[in-house]
Amino acid sequence: MIRSALLPLTGFFFLVSSVFVLESSAAYPVSCVTRAADLMEDGMVVLCPADCTRWRVSVYGTGVYAAVSSICGAAIHRGILGLSGGSVKVQKLQGRQNYLSSYSNGIQSQALARWSSSFSLAKPAADPQELTSQTNTTAAKAAKKAVKPVKKPSVKKALTGENKECQMDIAMVIDSSQNIGQRRFNLQKSFVTKLISTLRVGVTGPHVGLIQASDTPHTEFYLMNYTQPKGLQFAIKELPYRGGNTNAGMNTNTGMNTTQVVCKDNGFFHYVIPSWFTSTKHVKPLSQRLCSVDAMLCSKTCFNSVNIGFLIDGSSSVGESNFQQVLNFLSAIVSNFDISDMASRIGAVQFTYDQRLEFGLSDHPSKDGVQNALKRIPYMSGGTATGQAISYTAENLFRRAGPGLNFLILVTDGQSYDDVRGPAIAAHKQGITIFTVGVAWAPMDDLRSMASEPKDSHTFFTREFSDLHEFIQPIVRNLCQDFNKAN
Repeated sequence: MIRSALLPLTGFFFLVSSVFVLESSAAYPVSCVTRAADLMEDGMVVLCPADCTRWRVSVYGTGVYAAVSSICGAAIHRGILGLSGGSVKVQKLQGRQNYLSSYSNGIQSQALARWSSSFSLAKPAADPQELTSQTNTTAAKAAKKAVKPVKKPSVKKALTGENKECQMDIAMVIDSSQNIGQRRFNLQKSFVTKLISTLRVGVTGPHVGLIQASDTPHTEFYLMNYTQPKGLQFAIKELPYRGGNTNAGMNTNTGMNTTQVVCKDNGFFHYVIPSWFTSTKHVKPLSQRLCSVDAMLCSKTCFNSVNIGFLIDGSSSVGESNFQQVLNFLSAIVSNFDISDMASRIGAVQFTYDQRLEFGLSDHPSKDGVQNALKRIPYMSGGTATGQAISYTAENLFRRAGPGLNFLILVTDGQSYDDVRGPAIAAHKQGITIFTVGVAWAPMDDLRSMASEPKDSHTFFTREFSDLHEFIQPIVRNLCQDFNKAN
């Protein structure tokens, strides 16, 4: 992990002539995302690592760059450095307006209306000279009296970022219309600054972007523009009040501030702060909810809060072509659910006399991932031991299922060679709701003994594999009814 921080070098000395005292040009190593604003001294020579184009570096301006820009990204954009990295001299400049965007050397710089400080870049006059243990001892002794300790360039101490418990991308929209007014706009900025401090933004997260809304929306900064709390807080401090008409769908009554948050399931939750002047005490509870996976599922439904296992008969009586129809049937069921590591999860087991875990509940956190995994399942062929398969699935697929109700959809075409009732009862006691889908010669008694109560809504049968599609919506509907009863 690369952090935006400067590390002091130790164990190096710089030779100077015994006649002339030369100024050292010590290159300080920086990361790809270190900004010019992080440097305390003017004229510093920094050492950029290789492959900075692999990082999402933020660069503002062309030729002259805003101080919130990545130094190494700007150096590549300017053409001073290549992909291999190297040394570059940073010259601090006054702030200005209208930083221009351009594309150069694989880096897209962004436009910026104004910033409080700037910088330009140049190649160092000469490469820094380092005295190592292999340096001539006599020469070192001769120069000993003329050598002065090199003062280490100082760097602003960065606030620590990173919050491993909050790996979120958070986009904020704040109202800066004339209904808010300058005073309440400043109170709003103060609240957001405190919220940012509590969230502790970092390189790996959380990330925060911000848009102002008045007559037209205006993007102030993107999610990856700031990876340290201090820089982000300064950017919020610099936000100008825009005025204009309200066009954000927000509540702008004088007595109430409403925070509206978009949830993972595309719903919303509203967090009401009764007074602008008591907003500080709401920072911690709001940040806790923003960082909670469960809380961001604002309205839990059967589509976004279940664990579904597919138990697929791969015996010889099914056949290759019919097996593909079963996979298509299950893929169609998948299309009804919102699948992610924060929502519903799906896994699959294939069985004959043996059992094979095709993929676990956490292996594919997307709908496309699950459907592609289903398509790739190879047909096993063999006998039929459905009871053992149920026990295997309960133990290996659902044992660590995590939050959410557990559902098992079993598809089989024939008689099992072992007991199915006992394993099914054990699975029911474990909290697994079983839907059975029988085809061709599957005995109805077995299907009903394996299915959960009420049997009629959890048991399905057809003579032909081609008719499986008729069960898609009834199974999804009955699954949702089970979910709603449980919740």
